Amino acid sequence: MIGLFKRAPAVEAACELGRSAVALPLRADCAPPRGAPVVVVDASGHARRAVAPGGKAIPLRDGELAWVFHPGPYQVDLVPFPAAPEIGLRTAVAVDVSDPDVVRHRFDLYLAAEAAGRLDAAQLGAAIEAALRRELEQGGLALPPCATVEEWHAFRRGLNELVYMRFGLVVDDCVPVDLGDRVDHAALLAARAAAGEAPSAPVAIPQAAVAAAPADVALPDARALRRLFLELPGLMCGVRLAALPSDPVQFRRQQALLQRLDLLSVGAATMPALGLAAPQGALEDGEQRRRAHHSGRAAGALDEAWALLARLKGAAQDDLAALYDELDRIVANLEHDCAARRRTGPAGDAGDGETA
Repeated sequence: MIGLFKRAPAVEAACELGRSAVALPLRADCAPPRGAPVVVVDASGHARRAVAPGGKAIPLRDGELAWVFHPGPYQVDLVPFPAAPEIGLRTAVAVDVSDPDVVRHRFDLYLAAEAAGRLDAAQLGAAIEAALRRELEQGGLALPPCATVEEWHAFRRGLNELVYMRFGLVVDDCVPVDLGDRVDHAALLAARAAAGEAPSAPVAIPQAAVAAAPADVALPDARALRRLFLELPGLMCGVRLAALPSDPVQFRRQQALLQRLDLLSVGAATMPALGLAAPQGALEDGEQRRRAHHSGRAAGALDEAWALLARLKGAAQDDLAALYDELDRIVANLEHDCAARRRTGPAGDAGDGETA
């Protein structure tokens, strides 16, 4: 799976680290800045951290990829509600480097599974904004108008957990800010009206767009499968450790969900190639597009699962039943889309419908 992606070019913009760039791909013969933290990902997807020695390159074995990163902090302006683009949250985030003894850092997994080369601060900010909007739309987080102090603190706690669980980042600061001086709301409304949208229609957040040509869906499909392959084991570990049920019924339910996630992880590691219906048979273009559509939907379900894990972490025992209901829905969607990605039958076959 890792071999699908070529080795990244040498670091040529090290001075941008900590400013516009969060992480830069590192070539085996390139020496990173002295003392800079480096993430190395081997061919099986396991990540480890190293510290750059002065003037020397990080030794990389065959099949390994590496990124040099700066922990930040980085300031990003998030727009939580698409219908109100002038209302923002000025947020400072930093990569978690507090415990060097941690074996698996979430940020390292994010780089390994989702970074296609350089990771810019603007790109990371857009990903955080998309995750925040999704949680607000689905009710996982609440940010009511004229929020009370208690409501704001509850939102901040939820945002902290979401950003940490999804990206491995720590929220240093988050304050409301008026973005009206740089957002032309009238122009946005005019553009929506010209496009035939309702004036209050929210801006769609793209999840995993499927292009019209099979040549264009190959890379999105490979990236989605890479995420499934690398992230499902970490997701299982998170579910196991997030909240240990005291109720035997909930414990058995947790174990059943973990078993289903384990089967999904095995299935993701043995997913057929996009263009093959059989070892010697090519798949037609329409079927390749269908497969890529379902791999993209499965990656979107992963986003939901990480967000739910942020709510599941440390949850009260009385809340576990409802949270496990939500996790059951997400796992069912993953099962449906992974099975559809594997399937070689016509698009109209049963079981290829939309999931919840």
